[in-house]
Amino acid sequence: MSGNPYAPGPEFAAPPMPPGPPPVAPDGARAVAVAVLNLSGLGLGYALLRRWLATAVCWAVTAVLLFVALPADADGVPVVALVLYLAFLALAAVHGAAGGLRRPLAWPGRAPVALVLGLALLLVPAGAVVLYDDAREEAVEQMLLDRLERADRLVAAAGKQDFADAEPDYRRALAVYRGLSDDHPGSRAAQRVPARMKTYYTTVAAPYADDQYCAAVEPLEFLRTVPDRMADEDLGALRTWPDDRLATSLYECASAKLAGGDGGWAAEFGKLLGAFPDSEQAGKVDSAVGSAVDGAARGVKGDDPCAAVEELRALGTQISGLAGGDAGAEGLAAHADRAEARAGTGAYACGVDQYRDGEFTAAQETMNAFVADHGDHRDSARARKIAIAAEIAQTVPEAGKRLPTTASGGSISVTVKNDSPDAIRVLYTGPVTGSLTLPACGNCKSYDLGSTLGPAFEPCSDSGKSYPQKTITLPPGTTYFLHKPQSGGVSTPASDTAKLEPGYVYTECAYETKALGSGI
Repeated sequence: MSGNPYAPGPEFAAPPMPPGPPPVAPDGARAVAVAVLNLSGLGLGYALLRRWLATAVCWAVTAVLLFVALPADADGVPVVALVLYLAFLALAAVHGAAGGLRRPLAWPGRAPVALVLGLALLLVPAGAVVLYDDAREEAVEQMLLDRLERADRLVAAAGKQDFADAEPDYRRALAVYRGLSDDHPGSRAAQRVPARMKTYYTTVAAPYADDQYCAAVEPLEFLRTVPDRMADEDLGALRTWPDDRLATSLYECASAKLAGGDGGWAAEFGKLLGAFPDSEQAGKVDSAVGSAVDGAARGVKGDDPCAAVEELRALGTQISGLAGGDAGAEGLAAHADRAEARAGTGAYACGVDQYRDGEFTAAQETMNAFVADHGDHRDSARARKIAIAAEIAQTVPEAGKRLPTTASGGSISVTVKNDSPDAIRVLYTGPVTGSLTLPACGNCKSYDLGSTLGPAFEPCSDSGKSYPQKTITLPPGTTYFLHKPQSGGVSTPASDTAKLEPGYVYTECAYETKALGSGI
């Protein structure tokens, strides 16, 4: 039987395609390995799972962190950025672990190997953290050194100014040094603070090195307060460094002021005696003050005795205030008493000088004060006469051309009468100087300046009146008289000038108009 070779044979159907790869059994070790690999920040766990977009996201986030963190500075990574990055790593680890639980790794084939690799790669961020922290610490050190350098420049610039202007800058620099020492004790900058403090002290005290002792007082007083702000280990011997220099400055400054007549010397010596009572400089105060009193006392015999008297009085007052302290009080009090005594006795020389210079009002006041305070002094008698002559010379300047002597009496009789209703005082000066008082004339009256006084007017000529009178004897020559009521009611005393000659008897009469008059 023959068949058709082209007859169709039986049909075969292709098997259906499988729906997908067979599911991978969950593997906890693989999940942990992916999580650990993602903690490196490079998304390596995602890379082994072939999840390239997630890997790229990890790289981008890490790149942003590096951009924020580098270069390392003293402030470090911002806390917000660090917290967000750690949160992202944790999320990437959890998300990667979830993906790696059922997804096979492209490499290596075994999860334990991947886990070991992940743990090893964690050393990379850990080492980066250590290196970054070292870099940050170095940045902090540089920041502190820069701060130290700025304080040094501040001190150097302040040293070129007066202390009053520079003090704020000195205080700011000191605050920086203290901050470095207290807040960063282990830093390189803090270790350099003790050396800087030596420069600081010598800069502040530069006026002392230049022998500008008065200008050095305030800076040195400031330096004595620095130990209240700085630790002992930063200062060492500098704690007491200003003391002797300040004592020297106070003494030299006060001595210069004392010699120059500047009253501020007492304050400087007072500070010296108060702060350094046992110092060598304080021991020289008594001698300096005593020498000043001696010098002023010698000035009483010089060209300007009044200035010397004023200086002695000022010295007495200032020394008395200085003697109020404990140091050297007894010796200073003795100098104060001596200055006051010499000023009192020197007033006589001052009055004479004022009289000779034509300062008659001042001379009268000076001599009256001298007599009141030193009535038993050997010059008191002449001082009284100079005061009388000075009073007359205020009305009759010619009377002051000759300095009165203590001479008294003479050969010419002069009777002084009072023809006024007031008690009067009669002053006279010439070859002899003196004064007398006469009581009021009981039945006398003031004369009418307009009608009573005329060419024929003669006071003290009424035989029916008993005029109070006194007779004195004077030498020949010109004598100046001044009549004034004892009540002081006349602003301008009356005066008279008499040229006395031997062989005559003179009468001096005082009378009163609207002002007191006189006639001879």
